[in-house]
Amino acid sequence: MTTPLRSLLMMAGLAGSLLAGTALAQSAEAEVRKIDRAQGKITLRHGEIKNLDMPPMTMVFRVADPKLLDGLAEGAKVRFDAEKINGQYTVVRLVAAP
Repeated sequence: MTTPLRSLLMMAGLAGSLLAGTALAQSAEAEVRKIDRAQGKITLRHGEIKNLDMPPMTMVFRVADPKLLDGLAEGAKVRFDAEKINGQYTVVRLVAAP
């Protein structure tokens, strides 16, 4: 990857991270029930996910980036955003809840 392209991608990622705080204000709240780092999956007991028209439940999600699982432990309270990607419910943003 060329240096200018890499720089552009890094800036886009930073901008997305800065905007994520605003987006997460409307995210679902959840409790981590299980983490499967090897498979890149997380089981969450979550509240309503409005963008997916999904009621509260416990379910397994794929994670878009395995780094989202870093530092997490079962029982942790989190806020997250999920999308349906290639037919699979996928966590695209995840942060510790205050």
